[in-house]
Amino acid sequence: METHPTHTFGPLTVTIDRTLCIGSGNCVNLAPGVFRLDEQNLVTFTDAPEPDALDTLIEACAVCPVAALIVTDEDGRQIVP
Repeated sequence: METHPTHTFGPLTVTIDRTLCIGSGNCVNLAPGVFRLDEQNLVTFTDAPEPDALDTLIEACAVCPVAALIVTDEDGRQIVP
């Protein structure tokens, strides 16, 4: 499995740093259409990731207790963490 999978959602790009993930599941609880825990109990993207809203996506990334979810905007500026 890739250690830094990335997916683009409109103007936002989300990168998962699986080397930092501790499997808390906070992101999955807030954005189950985007994130899931795999067989290693680490976060990954769902098969067809789609957020309910970009604000919810940002919040789901921001609640990660170890900053394993990085969000950048279309200009490459880091929004989260």
